[in-house]
Amino acid sequence: MIEQIQTILTEYDLFFRVILILVFTIILAKIINRIYKKIVERSIEKGDANLTTYKFLEHSLSVLIYMVGFSFAIMMVPFLKPLAQSILAGAGILAIAIGFAAQQALGNIISGVFIVISKPYQINDRISLNDGLRGVVEDISLRHTVIRNFENQRIIIPNSIISNQVLINSNFTDTKICRFVDVGISYGSDIDLAKKIMAEEIQNHPQNIDNRLPEDIENGVPRVMVRLLELTDSSVNLRAWAWAANAPDAFVMQCDVLESIKKRFDKEGIVIPFPQRTVSYLPEPKNSKNS
Repeated sequence: MIEQIQTILTEYDLFFRVILILVFTIILAKIINRIYKKIVERSIEKGDANLTTYKFLEHSLSVLIYMVGFSFAIMMVPFLKPLAQSILAGAGILAIAIGFAAQQALGNIISGVFIVISKPYQINDRISLNDGLRGVVEDISLRHTVIRNFENQRIIIPNSIISNQVLINSNFTDTKICRFVDVGISYGSDIDLAKKIMAEEIQNHPQNIDNRLPEDIENGVPRVMVRLLELTDSSVNLRAWAWAANAPDAFVMQCDVLESIKKRFDKEGIVIPFPQRTVSYLPEPKNSKNS
């Protein structure tokens, strides 16, 4: 029995070595990833919030381990050496083929590296793209960026594409957000009272913040600015500038303030008009004939 096992091991020695290397590579990659994640979690707990770089390095580390492991496995197979020589003989054609095939993949990887270095956006940033897509950056891998939209769907965009787009980052350098609160009132309503109500409702909202500079406060600049924006056919449009600490707070504040302003307007007699049209009937011409 022992001799048979030794014979099998001798005959299939190459096969077992290749399988062992592949299994060892997979196990090593999983162990290192777990250790790396624990290190990242500890760093975040200590206040190091550079999650974008950590995520990108995690993906890069996994790819590096698999590439090294699979390379060793291929080197163990003797009949692949002549194949390698044949490939080198046609290196010119192969280089062109690989160049065309890997152009997009390499472009995504290089774009991902530049994204991590320059940091136009990071993990957990809220971004809006020029094609209307919006969401929170969830992951940045070697090839693509994953964005979670506000319907909890994942948008996967290649790094080479998103790096060439114009985007709005609500968290870039400063998370504060200014939302316009636009309300139209009728021409017969009290403009000063309407402006006062809008300023009070915004200032009393818990998510509203004071964005004034110290010199603005000394000069008596109001915390909430309300201006008459335009005079339209059926309404006088007012605009208030409402500041919040971040985009989620700004959205909640804008929704709540619009509701509270409408209720205050109803109590104070401020009318929010709807479009009206006046229809005039012209008299019939005197020379018209009765049919």
